Amino acid sequence: MSKKKKNPVTRAILTLRQAGVEFTEHPYDYVDKGGTRRSSQELGVDEHIVIKTLVMEDEEREPLIMLQHGDRSVSTKALARELGKRKIVPCTPTVAERHTGYQVGGTSPFGTKRELPVYVERTILELERIYINGGGRGFLVSLAPSVLVDLLKATPVDAATDRA
Repeated sequence: MSKKKKNPVTRAILTLRQAGVEFTEHPYDYVDKGGTRRSSQELGVDEHIVIKTLVMEDEEREPLIMLQHGDRSVSTKALARELGKRKIVPCTPTVAERHTGYQVGGTSPFGTKRELPVYVERTILELERIYINGGGRGFLVSLAPSVLVDLLKATPVDAATDRA
């Protein structure tokens, strides 16, 4: 008889619980570089409602988090323009892990090591429910997108582009 694997209790889960957020845990079999396409297939949900957490930095190396639909990419030029910056670039995995405390592939916007400004693609807030990383590889949580604004103070932006 096999034992059912327990869901991890991550900083993200502790943060959501402490805030009284209603959420559901969704573990899946993680595959390196599988991304949102893999997680959406594993969970049987539309990739558009699986939200990726991207750690980026501006020209002064100030970090930020950008939340984007799984089936879209971020136009860093559009994001920089919206934020009044000259340049926005993705952080290297090492730098992203240092800022968030999470391993790349398991980065959650909740419970980051240090508080970072969070930006969210505006259309994400129109969805009924989203799936977002729960702080570990192969582990998403589903919740209402309003939590992003209520708990993280996420600022809506328009920076999506079709995935290349």
